[in-house]
Amino acid sequence: MSTISNIDRVRRARPDLFEPVQLGPYRLANRIVMAPLTRSRASDAGVPNTLMAEYYRQRASAGLIVAEGTNISPEARGYAMTPGLYSREQIAAWRAVTAAVHAKGGRIFPQLWHVGRVSHPSLQPGGVLPVAPSAIRPQATSFTGRGFEPCVTPRALETGEIAGIVEQYRQAAANALAAGFDGVEIHAANGYLIDQFLRDSTNERTDAYGGTRENRVRFLLEVVSAVVRACGADRVGVRLSPLSPVNGAALDSQPSRTYGYAVKRLNELAIAYIHVIEGVTQGAREVEGGFDLQLLRRAFQGCYIANNGYDLRLALEARRLKRADLVAFGRLYIANPDLVERLRCGAPLNQPDRATFFGGGAAGYTDYPPLPAAATSSAARLG
Repeated sequence: MSTISNIDRVRRARPDLFEPVQLGPYRLANRIVMAPLTRSRASDAGVPNTLMAEYYRQRASAGLIVAEGTNISPEARGYAMTPGLYSREQIAAWRAVTAAVHAKGGRIFPQLWHVGRVSHPSLQPGGVLPVAPSAIRPQATSFTGRGFEPCVTPRALETGEIAGIVEQYRQAAANALAAGFDGVEIHAANGYLIDQFLRDSTNERTDAYGGTRENRVRFLLEVVSAVVRACGADRVGVRLSPLSPVNGAALDSQPSRTYGYAVKRLNELAIAYIHVIEGVTQGAREVEGGFDLQLLRRAFQGCYIANNGYDLRLALEARRLKRADLVAFGRLYIANPDLVERLRCGAPLNQPDRATFFGGGAAGYTDYPPLPAAATSSAARLG
C-alpha cells in the first residue's frame, strides 16, 4: 500500500491522537507518550551523559517523554549503568537532558524507581542483600556488570526502615524538579518494590504494610503523598501493571480488587495520571481468566495513559472509543526517534537492533535515521 493511501486512511479517521491536550499544568503537543525504556547508557555512578541528552532530544516531539527508570537511591538499583536522582552530579547531568528536550518544545518526567528484590548484591552498596517486603526470591534476573545474573533471596525490610525509603522517593522527586524535569512518574509496576508490596503473592508481612488489601496499598499511598508534597499533585503520575507477572512476581489473588482499591485511593490525592500496562508487559494484552482492562480507566478521575503493544490502529481505536486519554509507545521509540511524524504520515517504521538494547554507545541508540524531509513535506501538502 502506498504512503499516500496510508496517510489518507489515517486522516479519514479524524484522530485527535495528534492534537494538543492538557495534562496537569501543561499543554502537550499531542496525546502520544514515550514510555520509559531502560537502555543502560549512564555511567557506573548513575550519571547521565551527553549521548542521553541527544537520545531524548531526538524524541522530544512526543507529547510527553517518561524517561527511563531512575534510581531513587544507591540501594534502589537493580541494573548496571542506570541513572539516578540522588547525587549532585546526577542532578547536574540531568539538566543537560531536560534542557535539550525543552529546547525542542517537549515535556519530560523521570520514572522514580526502586527495584526492591529484583537486584543482585554486586549492585548493592557493600555487596549486601537487596531489600523487599518479604524474603521471597524472585525467578528473575538482574543486569550486572557481568551480564544478566539470577536474583537472590532478598532481606525483608524492617517496619522502621520503610519511612526512610518513602523519604528517598520524596527527595528524588525534589531533585527531579531541581534537574529541570516537568514532573515525575512513580514506578509501581512490573514487580518492582511498590508492586511487591501491593501483591499478596510477594508480600507476606504481618505488620501495617501486609495482610489486608488496605495495608498492602499503604506503602504506595505513603510514597505518592510524599512525592505530591515535593512536586504538587498535578505533576505526579503512577505506573501500574495489575496483570503482568514479569520479574517473577505472580499475580495478586484478586488483582481487580487490589488495584481498583489502589486507584480509588489515588483519586483522593488528585494526581495527574495513571499509566497502566494493559496485560503482560511486552506480551499479551488479554490474560487467562479475563480482566476488564477498562476497570481502572473508569475508576480513575484523572488522565489515563494506556500502554502495551499499541500500534497506530490500536491507538486510534482507543481514542475513538475513549478508552484512553493518552497512549504510550515503548519499543517503537527505540528505532524511531520521530515516531509521532511517522504515525501521522502512515510512514514505514525502522526496525530495532535488539543486540544494542542495553549498554554500549551511539549504535542502536542515537543513530536510527529520521524520516526523510521529503516524506513529511509530502504529507503536509496532502493535508
